[in-house]
Amino acid sequence: MAPPLLVTVLRAPGSMAHLALPEWDLLLRQALAANLTATLYCLALEHGLLDAIAPAPRRHLAWAGTLVKRHGEGVRWEVDRIGAALAAIEVPLLLLKGAAYVMADLPPAQGRLFSDVDILVRREDIDLVESTLMLAGWFSQHQDAYDQRYYRLWMHEIPPMRHMQRASMIDVHHAILPLTARARPDPAKLRAAAVTLAGQGAVKVLAPVDMVLHSATHLFYDGEFDKGLRDLLDLHRLLLHFGAAPGFWELLAARAHELQLGRPLLYALRYCARVLETPVPAAVGAALGPAAPNAALLALMDALFLRALMPAHPSCSGPLSGLARRLLYVRGNWLRMPPLLLARHLFHKAFISPKVNSG
Repeated sequence: MAPPLLVTVLRAPGSMAHLALPEWDLLLRQALAANLTATLYCLALEHGLLDAIAPAPRRHLAWAGTLVKRHGEGVRWEVDRIGAALAAIEVPLLLLKGAAYVMADLPPAQGRLFSDVDILVRREDIDLVESTLMLAGWFSQHQDAYDQRYYRLWMHEIPPMRHMQRASMIDVHHAILPLTARARPDPAKLRAAAVTLAGQGAVKVLAPVDMVLHSATHLFYDGEFDKGLRDLLDLHRLLLHFGAAPGFWELLAARAHELQLGRPLLYALRYCARVLETPVPAAVGAALGPAAPNAALLALMDALFLRALMPAHPSCSGPLSGLARRLLYVRGNWLRMPPLLLARHLFHKAFISPKVNSG
């Protein structure tokens, strides 16, 4: 089966120069569903293709380019404000995911739009960090008593916080997986290996191998795939960027085993290669062998992930795509919570939360 047009363009950006208007219409709809419109603009700009694109889609991409510029400026401002707040209590500012890509000027930042800034702090500093951010204008988004308890007892983060004036969002993490998850990567090891960005004051980001592992864990331990292709593209770009460094691949596999993250890394490498044709050394797959599922389970995961990672657009979906996403949603929650807690949580969300929030 031929891949969706968006995947074809991500594999070979030069193909944008030869698309007819009906193809552009389809491509832009798929990109919108995957939150990748701005990425198309950055790819066209990077490859010198803008002048070869028809006026109508070029105007659409130019608007996305303006959005990208303003988004980057906004992220840098928010990071500056968060850093100033944490500096007063001498807590390091360690960025995760999108904000880290922007501040480190990494390839995934090109065209990546996101709604919140994620940071990682020590669990014992959580209360101090939260109160400090509240004094700086951020407040908790979830007022429901169950949600507050759910986040604070079982999750790897406190409830998201929104700034009362700028409406900017911040997620404060103390780990990269919930406390109830089956895998327990030690956040102290992630913090100890973090690197300080040159020219960015005291801003830190995860070490290259840890950044890849966190991205893989975020995607393949989660249960929601509305931005799955975007997150897979993040991994693709990180692997191409860091993979050129001597010793990276060997260190990546070893670190995955150390942090109990071999399975999500295996899936990340497998689907990056299959969907985006990421070059992955065969030796890495062999090194991850102990983390591999059996053949039957791997076949099932292929059937689910290769559907769920596609944009949620009718042209990219088959009759089983919805079922695949629902099953992966259940799987994501199963990996993050023990059975009794999971049953209670799903019951509350299905039958109680809607009633609480309806007023």
